Amino acid sequence: MSPEVALIPALLLGYLLGSIPFGLVLTKLAGGGDIRAIGSGNIGATNVLRTGRKGLAAATLIGDMLKGTVAVIIAGHFAGPQAAMAAAFGAFIGHLFPVWLKFKGGKGVATYIGVLLGLFWPGAVAFCALWLATALASRYSSLSALVASALTPVTLWWFGHLPLALLFLVLTALLWWKHRPNIERLLSGTESRIGAKG
Repeated sequence: MSPEVALIPALLLGYLLGSIPFGLVLTKLAGGGDIRAIGSGNIGATNVLRTGRKGLAAATLIGDMLKGTVAVIIAGHFAGPQAAMAAAFGAFIGHLFPVWLKFKGGKGVATYIGVLLGLFWPGAVAFCALWLATALASRYSSLSALVASALTPVTLWWFGHLPLALLFLVLTALLWWKHRPNIERLLSGTESRIGAKG
């Protein structure tokens, strides 16, 4: 199979893995009902945390990260770096628009970190450091993700990975698009801070 042809199955593999809704599945298995009926209605770890079950939220975070990492590693192992990038894009799109949930998925932060971890782990470390620094300064989880993702393409470019920088420029744009409600609340001063009740 040529590298170009391999991009299609890599993209499909990434999408199918990325579309696994860990937050929904784990919450239901734990007897917590449908996570989409709680809090923001999102399927991600932040909303799972609103159930008060930190372990479940951590498991969701890890699952949403690793599905992206696994997709990248598998595609890269069998078909090379271009296929790994295709799988990364597929996994991210799968999380945002999962076929199993009528294309209504999460906001993509954990999967963004996961694919970045699989493609270039120092970039994932930089993302987490930027997220943490912003969170400590602002106590806004959403703002931390927006800042860290905005700087990720710059970081990748600085490390000399232009193709990855371009890929993550696209992923960042999608992540920001999914965070439109958060951006509106940040601008209006109504966004919930980390640790706030409700």
